[in-house]
Amino acid sequence: MSHAVRPNATIRAPSGALERLRILQENRSIAMVGLSADPMRPSHFAAIYMQSEGYDIIPVNPRYAGQKLLGQTVYASLEEIPHPVDIVDVFRKSSETPAVAQSAIDIGARVLWLQLGVENEEAGRMARAAGLDFVEDRCVKIEHARFFGGLNLVGMNTGVVTARRKIG
Repeated sequence: MSHAVRPNATIRAPSGALERLRILQENRSIAMVGLSADPMRPSHFAAIYMQSEGYDIIPVNPRYAGQKLLGQTVYASLEEIPHPVDIVDVFRKSSETPAVAQSAIDIGARVLWLQLGVENEEAGRMARAAGLDFVEDRCVKIEHARFFGGLNLVGMNTGVVTARRKIG
């Protein structure tokens, strides 16, 4: 298995909030690996939210390849996407992420983002060595909503936050 390194790549590990904010500000296309057609699945909900926030969502799921999902063509793999991808957002088992990391590297993605509950040290090493930003165990939707507002879309009342109890 090869680990291509971009020329002049720097190794960065965006573990902090400011780095995640920068990633969301600088990147607009998101290939969602494992995006489900089931509207009750977290991947589907995250995709709808990010699409509504102006991101170009690229569904990747061999189960739905060639079909339309959220108005976009579904690809069987990252390698089939005919245009550049900024963020590869992974909704797969942790054990499957090194292969996805290699695909992200091969297509020239800028970021490998593993969703909540998805962590893999090898995938992180691969991504960083190739110059990709790497985020793991974080939800792209939650992070975006945290930085830019929008947590109300998950059913929370995001009115004025106060410790005072409402009287009456």
